[in-house]
Amino acid sequence: MGDVLWTPPADVRERSRIGGYLRWLREHRGLDFVDYDALWQWSVTDLDAFWRSIWDHFAVVAHTPPTATLGDAAMPGARWFPGATLNYAENVLRMPGRADDDPVVVAHSQTRPPVTLTAAELREQVRRVAAGLRRLGVVAGDRVAAYAPNVPETYVLLLATSSLGAVFSSCAPEFGTRSVVDRWQQIAPKVLVAVDGYRYGDKPVDRRAEVAAIRAALPSLTHTVHVPYLYPTGSADVPQDGLSWAELAATDEPLTFTPVPFDHPLYVLYSSGTTGLPKPIVHGHGGILLEHLKMLALHHDLGPADRFFWFTTTGWMMWNFLVSGPAVGATIVLFDGNPGHPDLGALWRLAEETGTTYFGTSAPFLLACRKAGLVPRDVADLSALRGVGSTGAPLPAEGFTWVYDTVGTDLQLQSLSGGTDVCTGFVGGVPLLPVHAGEITCRALGAKVEARSADGTPVLGELGELVITAPMPSMPVGFWNDQDGSRYAEAYFDVYPGVWRHGDWITINERGGCVITGRSDATLNRGGVRLGTAEFYSVVEGLDEVVDSVVVHLEDDEGGAGELLLFVVLAEGLELDDALRKKIARELRTALSPRHIPDEIHQVRAVPRTLSSKKLEVPVKKILTGTPIESAAAQGALANPESLTAFATFAQTRPTP
Repeated sequence: MGDVLWTPPADVRERSRIGGYLRWLREHRGLDFVDYDALWQWSVTDLDAFWRSIWDHFAVVAHTPPTATLGDAAMPGARWFPGATLNYAENVLRMPGRADDDPVVVAHSQTRPPVTLTAAELREQVRRVAAGLRRLGVVAGDRVAAYAPNVPETYVLLLATSSLGAVFSSCAPEFGTRSVVDRWQQIAPKVLVAVDGYRYGDKPVDRRAEVAAIRAALPSLTHTVHVPYLYPTGSADVPQDGLSWAELAATDEPLTFTPVPFDHPLYVLYSSGTTGLPKPIVHGHGGILLEHLKMLALHHDLGPADRFFWFTTTGWMMWNFLVSGPAVGATIVLFDGNPGHPDLGALWRLAEETGTTYFGTSAPFLLACRKAGLVPRDVADLSALRGVGSTGAPLPAEGFTWVYDTVGTDLQLQSLSGGTDVCTGFVGGVPLLPVHAGEITCRALGAKVEARSADGTPVLGELGELVITAPMPSMPVGFWNDQDGSRYAEAYFDVYPGVWRHGDWITINERGGCVITGRSDATLNRGGVRLGTAEFYSVVEGLDEVVDSVVVHLEDDEGGAGELLLFVVLAEGLELDDALRKKIARELRTALSPRHIPDEIHQVRAVPRTLSSKKLEVPVKKILTGTPIESAAAQGALANPESLTAFATFAQTRPTP
């Protein structure tokens, strides 16, 4: 595994928040750890002591104290901090280390001018919107839904909703009507807050018709609140039976926080919904609070001096992760728009303009910048940047090297992986350990991640199923309307009883570093050589001619090698010919193995992706084996649903082997 690209400074324990936590453990718990591995081992073996230390170290505001730390450790169904009552919004709005006039939300958009909220202004807006929701009859347990982008209003609504003990759910406005309805009909929201549209780059996108269709499909709604975003106030009328955002925020009442149990629902996130109905994943106030305090402060090293940015929409769990930033004192930077407009330098220039110290994005974005030959430090002053985060897909070694060659040599690159299911990363980076090219640095504190072989044996240094063998507080409270817990148990615990199976391939090396190599349900397995798709893409997309690709393995029911099919998107003006096919095959043979040379290579115009940029290998495989498009994928959850047609046509016209 890769070369060392960054080494912690000698005084990292004096300068970092995890260093402060280690001193606190020594002073308050009598615990001394020689290195990160020793700390991690303790955190996953003494769950009670570790998670109580997080509660105490960060001085969680509770209305009633817990009677225990972990009441029941069995999975599924672990019970954390029984008896405790608290409120997520109250803890976030403490904003430790920040004065009333400090900016804590900095929002940029391609639809309207920048907006900045100070700590006092954020609390004031939450106070007024919470009072407005109360006036609309919203009480603890009711659902409030936001069809809105990554703007301050959506964040204010989340905090206002949770302050009342009500349950928040958001969909980005690029989601189609069907995708939104598939999600929200399951949770029956009482109030809908929706924008009238948005601008993506220089393209205006009117969403008023979609809002009307969503309202018509949700009989549970009692009120709709309209946020004038694409059309300034006055140029687009609020429907007669709706309220404007200004009217919602007109009520003047004190800001109060409803104490709720530790596992009271905070928000509902959804699986990508590429096949079947999206799973409505319920997260709780306490679990999310503790997990995000731990990750943001101890792993990402964020505090009052930081400006924390992650490129995300409100339809991806990274938005929920980002907006917990003020809980550790960090200022959050929000962005709504096209990250490639007017060019791929846009987000790097945003980082300069906002003084961003931690720049989070996706692996596909970093690789696209690399492919385009971009040198971010040449287009923006990134001297304030000390951290870069990458998630959403595995980042190969060349992506790591590109960051250090073109962004900055002194920053820490943290590749992380986790999921909507836990609303965090369970493998990632930490200030105490060096960064190796192509490698996720460590398993996160409190996350007992292991690799398992096909027979369920834990393995080290070889590819295995990613499992979590001890409970984490941010594991879902459950799925909405899953009274007996059967859907939840089936989703994560059907393969290894009592052990969470995540559905990714992982290799964990001797030093605790991790490499994720793709989804275990999209594995390439030929002649006994098992390979995750991430390595395949790293080779193919490393070629200048290839812009994007998707590979699927069609198994042979009679035990043969099956067929390996590769589909490539080529650079503009190029056509796939035999010379390029041979070049691709040669690269795969050299880098991987002869068994991974595709049987066929075909050119397509686009690779199907979810709205959060994940490739859809499994739906493509289903379409190629005869499943109709509408059954193989929920098209409203796709960024480019039209891309599926080429695969259906291919399946119909292709001779049967």
